[in-house]
Amino acid sequence: MSIRLPWGVYLLSLAQAVNLTAAVISVTVAALVGTQLANTPVMATVPYGAQFAAVMLFTYPTSMLMRRLGRRPVFYFGALLLIVSGVAGYVAINKANFNLLVVSHILLGSYIACANFYRFAAVDSLPEVIKARGVSLVVAGGVLAAIIGPALANGLRHVEGHIDFSLCYAALSILGLLTLAVIFLWRENAPVNNSQQIEQVINYSERLDSLIVVAIVSSAWGYLAMNLLMVQASLVMKDFCTFDASSRAIQAHVLAMFLPSFFTGRLINRFGLRQVLFLGYILLMGAGSFGAIPSNYSSVLANLILLGVGWNFTYVGGGVLLAQRLAENKRHRWQGLNDTVIAACATIGAFLPAPLSALIGWNMTNGLVILLTTLNAALCWQVFRDKRKVLTGVE
Repeated sequence: MSIRLPWGVYLLSLAQAVNLTAAVISVTVAALVGTQLANTPVMATVPYGAQFAAVMLFTYPTSMLMRRLGRRPVFYFGALLLIVSGVAGYVAINKANFNLLVVSHILLGSYIACANFYRFAAVDSLPEVIKARGVSLVVAGGVLAAIIGPALANGLRHVEGHIDFSLCYAALSILGLLTLAVIFLWRENAPVNNSQQIEQVINYSERLDSLIVVAIVSSAWGYLAMNLLMVQASLVMKDFCTFDASSRAIQAHVLAMFLPSFFTGRLINRFGLRQVLFLGYILLMGAGSFGAIPSNYSSVLANLILLGVGWNFTYVGGGVLLAQRLAENKRHRWQGLNDTVIAACATIGAFLPAPLSALIGWNMTNGLVILLTTLNAALCWQVFRDKRKVLTGVE
């Protein structure tokens, strides 16, 4: 008989949907608003870049703060940051203040640094057998964001009586209030005396470092490859399809990122982490293969869909591996390092597409992704080469 997930996991999945909805609104409007308020076009993406930098800089301190205070107070604080971010962005647009817009996105990035730990909080102290399902379900909150985020951004972009885009930022404050309500209802999982987990940690302690490396590399590389190809795909598609067609392709990509989360956890439990992670790498290589052929709408669409599913398997799989292999007293430190590396790779993936597009082009960029994914897959396969030792800790 399968063990039921606690209600707290579903609440954190809703909180994750709010987090990603805010992120989608941000990516939709940040550059456009930056262009309006900046003194020079070169500065247009500074607010969005500052947001990524804030995620990277505040992730590890946030994890350490959770270690000291607990998850709940920090999640409350993150929700407050989102509320203030929305207010600052709304005022920045109404006052045509570019610097305040940058502050708004720094606050938004700081909130995201807190919210990114929802997937780990959901599985704290849960039995090993359902941790994969817990992480997967929280990530699945992105499905709602993929639908609601673009709808909110488009619906609030131009409203009579308000300056364009101002209500998009006001919506962030509403999302922050919703987050406060969700966290108020959520309760941290009660600590358990899990002697089996302690025994496992002792048994495979010699392999722990290599497993943590695989977990971090899998999630981080999946994010870097996804950002790199997704952003560059939007640049490529403008040459042979309409904006609406391009938007539909990106939305299909986002749905491909999050829809698999409804069954990724069950796949991990049934077939094992090694198989799911390796399948994720194969899908990333498959995406690169479609990108390496002459570009047309169908090939780019196939690239984006495979890219989304590949990201899901590497990101969720890496998160599950990390959650399963960490001792209780080490989880905050390693989770903080993990998400800091992911944020750094996501930032690199956001800044590299334009230069790579100019230097080597779309096809060669996909070839590079295939090569680096192959190297990562080799690392994954080597560490997981003895299935019995890795999954049971038996020497």
